[in-house]
Amino acid sequence: MRGAKTAMTPQDARNAQDSNDSRAAQDSDESRDTRGPRNRELPYDIVLFGAASFVGALTAEYLAAHAPEGVRWAIAGRDTAKLERLRERLAADWPACAELPLLRADAGDPASLRELAASARVVATTVGPYLTYGQELVAACADAGTDYLDLSGEPEFVDRMYVRHDARARETGARLLHAAGFDSVPHDLGVRYTVLQLPEDVPLRVDGFVRVHARFSGGTFASALQQLARGRQLLAAARERRHHEPRPADRTAYAPPGAPRYAGEVGAWALPLPTIDARVVERSARALPRYGPDFRYRHYAAVKSLPAAVGGVVAAGTLLAAAQVPPARRLLSGLVKPGDGPDAARRAESWFSVRFVGEGGGRRVFTEVTGGDPGYGETATIFAEAALCLALDDLPETAGQVTSAVAMGEALTARLTTAGIGFRVAAVR
Repeated sequence: MRGAKTAMTPQDARNAQDSNDSRAAQDSDESRDTRGPRNRELPYDIVLFGAASFVGALTAEYLAAHAPEGVRWAIAGRDTAKLERLRERLAADWPACAELPLLRADAGDPASLRELAASARVVATTVGPYLTYGQELVAACADAGTDYLDLSGEPEFVDRMYVRHDARARETGARLLHAAGFDSVPHDLGVRYTVLQLPEDVPLRVDGFVRVHARFSGGTFASALQQLARGRQLLAAARERRHHEPRPADRTAYAPPGAPRYAGEVGAWALPLPTIDARVVERSARALPRYGPDFRYRHYAAVKSLPAAVGGVVAAGTLLAAAQVPPARRLLSGLVKPGDGPDAARRAESWFSVRFVGEGGGRRVFTEVTGGDPGYGETATIFAEAALCLALDDLPETAGQVTSAVAMGEALTARLTTAGIGFRVAAVR
């Protein structure tokens, strides 16, 4: 692992490379597909921005344990002291991390973000809420032709980034991927996996039922509160995106919210989930002809008992109402702070399951995606594997704002399966 033991700027990192480093990078590039603007000699394959956050540190640990030898990665953030402490913790278990490069960059300093984007093939960021802190980094990556990953579940942010930066990213070859954690990769890849079990060229219907036993992440909660308080802006961003985004002329794909119901096919009460996941699935279906000429997806929370279902609806309504009142919103935001998270024992007890029911062409299939702690542990696994997939794997030639199913489908599914996230066919009828 290359790099100085003290923090440097991305420009320092580029200047510090000697001829041996350059030859090593060139040899590495020749061993994998690096078409178009991605065929560049850069200091790093992956930069993890916001590495000192809770999920950022878990992602760094995963990369330290699983990144193949020769992958050049670095950690970045605005607080050098926190980055140094993280590097020390990593080096205690993985001695090579004693040389892990530290890059200083600040979400409020566009120049530092441009340098960061210019130094790497892939920039993966945990710095949210993204509507507040993420926009300049998306712009920098789109301009530089650098692949971008985040954990955003914020529909307004994603829609605004599409309108502002999709066209530029297509010009430079950058792939912009949002929601690259539990939101929304298991759902996006799970639907793709289900579609592949069904006949081709026929109308398809897929329903997803999510069960989770875990604590929500602080970043997810903060983002949700922000979105609930910005209903008008969220709708305006969605309308603007629809005005700019082309749709296939010969196929339809849609994701209606669905109604609360008892779903006998999974033995649970189904409550519509107003998360970004269904929107991501819808965009994958519009981009990929394999989803058929007429595709519909509905996304639900699966709740075993009626009292729990009623309680969930009441809690959601209360949260929505409280988010409209600034004092109440500030009080709620202090309950679970971004960057904090549960200990290892609590994470070890957490799990998720997403059951999918797919129908089409006279065939009905039941599939399932399963894993451990969704908010932290598996999110870090998914996020790190997505970054490695973009940096190392032979992938379809895509650019602009894309989804995980479109950009990495089979390759990322294989990676996640190897990492312990389950994809299986439960039944075929």
